[in-house]
Amino acid sequence: MHKIKALVYNKPLILILWFGLSLFAVIKGVLVFSGPVNQNYNNYIIYKHNFLNVINQHSLFGPEPLFYFDLNHYGPVFALIIAPFTFLPDGIGAILWVLFLTWILYLAIRKMPLNHNQQMVILLLNANSMMGSSGNVQVNPLIIALVIFSFIFIRNKQDFWAALMIVIGTAIKLYGVVGLAFFFFSDNKIKLILGLLFWSVVLFLLPMAISSPHYIIQTYHDWYPDLLAKNAANVNSHRAYVCVMGVISSVFGIVRLSNLTVLLPAMAIFGFSLIRIKYWGNVKYQLLTLASVLIFTTIYSSGSEPPTYIIAFIGVGIWFVNLERPITLFERFLIIFALLLTSFGASDLFPRYVRVNYILRYNLIAVPCFIIWIKIIYEMLTRKFDNETNKIGPQPVN
Repeated sequence: MHKIKALVYNKPLILILWFGLSLFAVIKGVLVFSGPVNQNYNNYIIYKHNFLNVINQHSLFGPEPLFYFDLNHYGPVFALIIAPFTFLPDGIGAILWVLFLTWILYLAIRKMPLNHNQQMVILLLNANSMMGSSGNVQVNPLIIALVIFSFIFIRNKQDFWAALMIVIGTAIKLYGVVGLAFFFFSDNKIKLILGLLFWSVVLFLLPMAISSPHYIIQTYHDWYPDLLAKNAANVNSHRAYVCVMGVISSVFGIVRLSNLTVLLPAMAIFGFSLIRIKYWGNVKYQLLTLASVLIFTTIYSSGSEPPTYIIAFIGVGIWFVNLERPITLFERFLIIFALLLTSFGASDLFPRYVRVNYILRYNLIAVPCFIIWIKIIYEMLTRKFDNETNKIGPQPVN
């Protein structure tokens, strides 16, 4: 226990793990070239061509096998965010992009209403997940940061800026829309709604400055069928279908399980967890809601892959540091179970036979996060927040 406390108090070591592992993962990918395109940072090439296609007014959603494999599924607003990196050589651009993502998520965690030690625990728990996301040069850390910032701005009564975070996140990758869950915590809901309308118009018009109105309108018209096609492809792919629906489908042999069959009851359960109106202003209740939102976003998305679980695992970390102390044996089991199966399930920690034929085949990476999500729902419905301090004090986490 003393060694664990010493690790939590060792901020330099945690920062080295957080930034160093991510930097190592992306540099390794940049240096190891494979195939006609570099598959190790293929995602970055997709991002770059999002910008290039917007300024050249080419379709965002068609295949471009000469430059990258897979397809782009990000909207035209993303072109504005990735633009500064696209003027650099690809390898350097990919490295700086990953460092930006690592930093922006670090900043979001450091701004959360948690004490220093709790923030360090979240960073420590997610260092491996962050490395996995960085190795795949994914955009998910930015999406998490935007969701967290929307939560923070609403708590700080800065609804106008919270609206910007929600609109940007949604315009990049629809996951960002989950920031609307914090609408109930706003003290000025009209201001938030007006902010959402204002920023939606601004971000709809802004990409037109580097392309044209007709092109942007057509791009949004094409985006919806692209997302439908992506979802259909995910449902038929065990590799990408790492979610609750994927677990049910693969374990029980159900072919073409409808997402709505699982998603609608899950949404109803999530909505029911928000009925304790008197706690909407309680910071611990709010943090549990944030954790629930991040986990929900991942485990009920048909597009989730192992690296996507950085989103869910940030939620797991928030839940863990927000537990009543002392934590129970079952809660200790859950965090260890999640670390092993979710954070390290796709890694070499497990023998390849076990990893491929069980963990990945049956999408078991989602299971610990699903159990923790159910636990969070239970806490939100039953926990006696009146008996707890409403402020996050300076006490260390143990």
